[in-house]
Amino acid sequence: MSQEDTPYRGRRIVTGHDATGASVMLAAEAPPHSRTLPGARFYEIWGTDRSPAPIGSVPAEEPTSDRPAIHPREGGSAIRIIDFLPAGRGGVRSPMHRTSTVDYGIVLEGEMVLILTESEVALKTGDVVVQRGTDHAWENRSDRIARMAFVLLHGEFSEELRARLPDLHLMP
Repeated sequence: MSQEDTPYRGRRIVTGHDATGASVMLAAEAPPHSRTLPGARFYEIWGTDRSPAPIGSVPAEEPTSDRPAIHPREGGSAIRIIDFLPAGRGGVRSPMHRTSTVDYGIVLEGEMVLILTESEVALKTGDVVVQRGTDHAWENRSDRIARMAFVLLHGEFSEELRARLPDLHLMP
């Protein structure tokens, strides 16, 4: 297996506070939950269930799920890493979809194609996509894994946009 084909091995570093209020590292571990969908592997890093997010000395519970939704919880956020397989090695174009979220997609390794309603954007390492509730799909047309980090923030469509897009086809 080549360097670019290795599974994500990054750690989730979680900080908190000790009894005196000093900052401490609570955990340095692999992401606790991952899942495989056709053509992609998802690594769930962290999530919140509201904003502002509660901050205590230690997290009240594990904030990720082994059965995560595509979007964050209402009012919350999520961060995940996704490895997209190349089209020639089991990778598939994602379905066209829309979520009521603002997503920051950062290309960590490789190349991806962002597919919009009537156009496409080729993405390279270091590119950042600000996805604002638009219909879109993803496809890795290269010959190696593409790795992206996604930060998702719960959002709400404005009345003006809802009037122009009455059939939003939102993902559950």
